[in-house]
Amino acid sequence: MKSRTNRAIDKLKELLRMESASGILLLIAALLAMAVENSPAKYLYDALLGTPVEVRIGHFEIAKPLLLWINDGLMAIFFFLIGLEVKREFLAGELSDPARVGLPVIAAVGGMAIPAAIYASINWGDPVAMKGWAIPSATDIAFALGVLALLGSRIPQSLKLFLMTLAIVDDLGAIVIIAVFYTADLSFSSLLIAAIAISLLFIMNRGGVLGLAPYMLVGMVLWAAVLKSGVHATLAGVLTAFFVPFKKEPGETRTQLEKLEHDLQPSVAYGVLPLFAFANAGIPFEGITLDSMLHPVPLGIAAGLFIGNQIGVFGFSWLAIKFGIAKMPYAAGWMQLYGVASLCGVGFTMSLFIASLAFEQGGPDFAVDDRLGILLGSLASGLLGYGVLRFCSGNGRAAKCCRLG
Repeated sequence: MKSRTNRAIDKLKELLRMESASGILLLIAALLAMAVENSPAKYLYDALLGTPVEVRIGHFEIAKPLLLWINDGLMAIFFFLIGLEVKREFLAGELSDPARVGLPVIAAVGGMAIPAAIYASINWGDPVAMKGWAIPSATDIAFALGVLALLGSRIPQSLKLFLMTLAIVDDLGAIVIIAVFYTADLSFSSLLIAAIAISLLFIMNRGGVLGLAPYMLVGMVLWAAVLKSGVHATLAGVLTAFFVPFKKEPGETRTQLEKLEHDLQPSVAYGVLPLFAFANAGIPFEGITLDSMLHPVPLGIAAGLFIGNQIGVFGFSWLAIKFGIAKMPYAAGWMQLYGVASLCGVGFTMSLFIASLAFEQGGPDFAVDDRLGILLGSLASGLLGYGVLRFCSGNGRAAKCCRLG
């Protein structure tokens, strides 16, 4: 029987293969969105995303443009997958071992706090701009792991596990931030329905219900209730995932949660995330100047992603290791850890999502500003991280120096 470490490495290899392809698709989708937005077909792109889509059952209705169905609906599936992953990691993965989880948790705290502080220091005094303080705190696991996949076996497995665990903790932090800071006026009748749905999920889980269909059905009711409540609908995906049973049906080798997670990963990696990128990355280049790039909003986001993660992730990791709170990842060195910290500044998907919540009522100018900062900060972070890790993973004196710890 494989040890927990070997199982984690096997899962990581499978995830890296998927995330590498997903990262490429995300990049293609973003470039395509920008190309269409700046072409004569712009009106078709805008019309597509503004297409009204309505679902009505009796007096109950959900009427939103297609863009919000993608951001509120499809992204709920993404967060559902994150919830499944977090639960599995806490019960049987890296997050279940306190000795291994210490360093990435500390690094994730730094990677959320310092970028937010940098953004806030640049935008202090502007109440609308300050709504975006959490944008640079997010790490895009698809792009970050995709870059590591390009470097192959030259990167220690311990560093890949470090980044994967850090990203999971970061996603969990993003969920908390969305729930606490990006909640609109509350509808208590909808919250009551949501509470009933959560109670049913709890009863089914504790009652030993293993079939996935009842959880999905109640989860859809929960999503609709949360959507109408004023709390962001993606949180329904996370809550539903926490109740999916981590148990095996007779004759099965994997738990219900693991089966569902495995089945959902391709759809999310190759469908949901690229579609989200296409719908949200269409930046009009007309009127973009050096002054617009130095506007406090894009400047704060870019600086938070690029500088904040280097200081936060690497700095907090350095302190934790030097004070004996945690250990350096096996077979890794300081420069390699610095390269991974730089990759954490790639915040594309999650940053775009948080920005859509932060500035949805901030006016059209912010919709351009935040995306510009996200793209610049993520691109710079990805290039620096890849360059540092590439330099440290080669042969000879450079690689030897990079491994010194």
